[in-house]
Amino acid sequence: MTGEAIVTRSALQTRALNLWYDDFHALKNVTTDIREGCITALIGPSGCGKSTLLRCFNRLNERQQRVKPTGEVLVLGEDVHGADVCLGELRRVVGMVFQRPNPLPISIYENVLFGLRVHSAVRGLTRRRLDEIVETALTDVLLWDDVKDDLRKRATLLTLEQQQKLCIARLLPLTPRVILMDEPCSALDASATEAVEHLMQELKTRFTIVIVTHNMGQARRVSDDCVFMLLGELVEQGATVDVFLTPRQQATEMYVEGRYG
Repeated sequence: MTGEAIVTRSALQTRALNLWYDDFHALKNVTTDIREGCITALIGPSGCGKSTLLRCFNRLNERQQRVKPTGEVLVLGEDVHGADVCLGELRRVVGMVFQRPNPLPISIYENVLFGLRVHSAVRGLTRRRLDEIVETALTDVLLWDDVKDDLRKRATLLTLEQQQKLCIARLLPLTPRVILMDEPCSALDASATEAVEHLMQELKTRFTIVIVTHNMGQARRVSDDCVFMLLGELVEQGATVDVFLTPRQQATEMYVEGRYG
């Protein structure tokens, strides 16, 4: 140890970010820094812009018609709207886990390899190497022991908890740097939620994770930092313990105490 301060870099940044869906102003001058190697929770009432902000980092909002963003969105220092940006590469670096598990109706084995096949990254790989990739990804999401004898089983037959873990495993062979999670536990029971939250803690040693959640208990349990949003604006950002225990803004205090939202 040298005694020097440890500097945590920003993985994701926005500068004066605005976004309109047609005439609806969904994000209003949002400026934020999200730290690398941490779990950041986006919190706030329904319709406040959490999921819209999340999807700016991999440009998923732009799948809809009449979406207009302005300002800057940076991923690992690179402008996601740069002229030379390849959307496929951006979405490889910034993986996404959705509200409901969405495994493909194919085998567990082929689900894990799906992203590699889409990116033509399996060319030249031996079957032994593919087997290793599948085992590593499933082990990383704490699913290998449950499914190692049933890798040819249709993935849609797994429990919801297992399906959500599989969807995370499907990202890992692509070696993302950031994982976005949009209400990843909303379809799960308490036991499965606990298992996925434990998995998040395991993964944050290797990935930057941003999670949208309405569950204040979950935000407090899993996140290092919190971003509170209201009516499309960023109201407060800070360490989770500070946002919940000593918020700077009255609106934040009212929300985390359950007085509205």
